[in-house]
Amino acid sequence: MHDSRPLLDDSDFPKIYRKPLEILQVNLGYLCNQSCVHCHVNAGPKRTESMSPALIAQLLALMDATEINTLDLTGGAPEMHPQFRELVSAARRRGVKVIDRCNLTILEVAAYAGMAEFLAARQVQIIASLPCYLEENVDKQRGKGVFKDSIAALQRLNRLGYAQTDSLLQLNLVYNPQEPVLPPEQQGLEQAYKQHLYAEYGIRFNRLFAIANMPINRFGSQLISQGRFAAYLNLLRNNFRADNLSQLMCLNTISIDWQGDVYDCDFNQMLDMPITSDTRQRLRMSDLMPKNLTGKAIATAAHCYGCTAGQGSSCGGALAQPFQSPRGT
Repeated sequence: MHDSRPLLDDSDFPKIYRKPLEILQVNLGYLCNQSCVHCHVNAGPKRTESMSPALIAQLLALMDATEINTLDLTGGAPEMHPQFRELVSAARRRGVKVIDRCNLTILEVAAYAGMAEFLAARQVQIIASLPCYLEENVDKQRGKGVFKDSIAALQRLNRLGYAQTDSLLQLNLVYNPQEPVLPPEQQGLEQAYKQHLYAEYGIRFNRLFAIANMPINRFGSQLISQGRFAAYLNLLRNNFRADNLSQLMCLNTISIDWQGDVYDCDFNQMLDMPITSDTRQRLRMSDLMPKNLTGKAIATAAHCYGCTAGQGSSCGGALAQPFQSPRGT
């Protein structure tokens, strides 16, 4: 696989600085029941990386020692971590909101029977990958049969109360472009998703998050192989909008990997761009309890244009509304 990191380091991205910490995004490991071509984590069924019980205990201690209000769990498939249910339950007992970044198909795997019911009982917010509402496009990007299993999982979640009128159970979907282009305008695409999924499958959801693909790991390697990497990076840079800077997720979020190292965001984690101390030593999760990161410069490179191009892109979807079609798409 081609390494895109050397092509990203030479960057003129503006300097940005941390605000008070509110959200803890944790990658529990790279094990996943899928191997998607756009996956920036390179997750898959053969990955063995997994957060240790000792680090899970540190996560709970960190929540006790800070004013973190949200625990955002990622993977791989975070539900496949052996302590996933224990961690979620402990966070909810502390009054911490929990987000599960779910690939949907894991909810249809026999070994994880009851997972959807568990999530509903703990009022876990689900952010679920569904890169298109058409079967052919989803299976092309994520594997044969993924669309059917995803639809079955969404119907299961709806039956449990997710996305129903007056329900506290939030179900949001994620769209990723199939090609190296910026996502279309989020609001209009959301309406198209809602109309199609309800008309064809009776499925309801709350919001759609349109997220740009980052030129790193699998997607970055694919672009390099196709000779399209430079063009995509130019597309991101040419559509930069400064007003997106104040809304970036990295301002109030930190990302922790399965080994306990600390990063400004999940993408920096995949590029091995850690938050460092004043002595240039990488910070560990255990360093966060006495340390205030407010005002510290965020590590950036050229991939950061992916979050600030056009309507903007974050783990919570578009940053700017309304939005006109970007140049070059």
